[in-house]
Amino acid sequence: MNDLDPPARLVTEAVARALAEDLGQLGDLTAALLGEDARAVGDFVARAPGVLAGTACARETYAQLDSALDVEWCLRDGATLEVGTVIGRVEGSLRSLSSGERTALNFLCHLSGVATLTRRFVDAAGDRVRVLDTRKTLPGLRALEKAAVRAGGGTNHRGSLSDMVLVKDNHLVATGVADAVLRAREMWPGRGVEVECTHPAQVLEAIEAGVDLVMLDNMTPEEVADCVQMIRSGSRPPTPVEVSGGVTLANVGSYAGTGADLISTSAITQSAPALDIALDVLIR
Repeated sequence: MNDLDPPARLVTEAVARALAEDLGQLGDLTAALLGEDARAVGDFVARAPGVLAGTACARETYAQLDSALDVEWCLRDGATLEVGTVIGRVEGSLRSLSSGERTALNFLCHLSGVATLTRRFVDAAGDRVRVLDTRKTLPGLRALEKAAVRAGGGTNHRGSLSDMVLVKDNHLVATGVADAVLRAREMWPGRGVEVECTHPAQVLEAIEAGVDLVMLDNMTPEEVADCVQMIRSGSRPPTPVEVSGGVTLANVGSYAGTGADLISTSAITQSAPALDIALDVLIR
């Protein structure tokens, strides 16, 4: 396992669910038509340029189906792919190889798509800021998608509601910024506290309350730059600034030039198109 892989337990669970969904009650009816002794080799091949992710899930797919299959990877997650790049190879029973094809490719294509779009955002932002993901992920696949974000060069925001306190607009309908920060410090000492701000007055209130991180939500790059200058000009130690809301590939560079430290976007997980990867099979 490398540091770009999701936790092994979560990979095992996700793959088990996916295989159960795909095999159904009777198993692979079509693969049963093939000879029991038929052997084959299959190459995972990129059909489009992108960034690789999801190899742990593809490997686990075949491990759960048939431990006798031999799976070897030519590349690791995070590798840059060109059209025709051979990613890895699976060899063994044709029945098992065929039964696992769609599940393995579903993981590879989806997660490589996340890594690919993340890399595009990271490249567009440049080295001035870090690009973060959000909790807008497919249910049950968050750890896998966040690993794919890392493979694409992005950084993970909180993985669950337990990781930190993030006071958002729907919380502020029932409490004020200062009160929310104070209660968070009392209830969860040692946890980071972030407040989502939509206008400069909220930003000042959050800074005065002593937050660890300020989120500037749905502001224009010009508004963000003004808020960053206001935050940096205070007498307190500089508070890290996160930009969120309305970030696209077209404008992420503008946001990166505002002086903010972090840019979060749901697009890299929620809107990433699958990367075209195929399994080319030959009889042995």
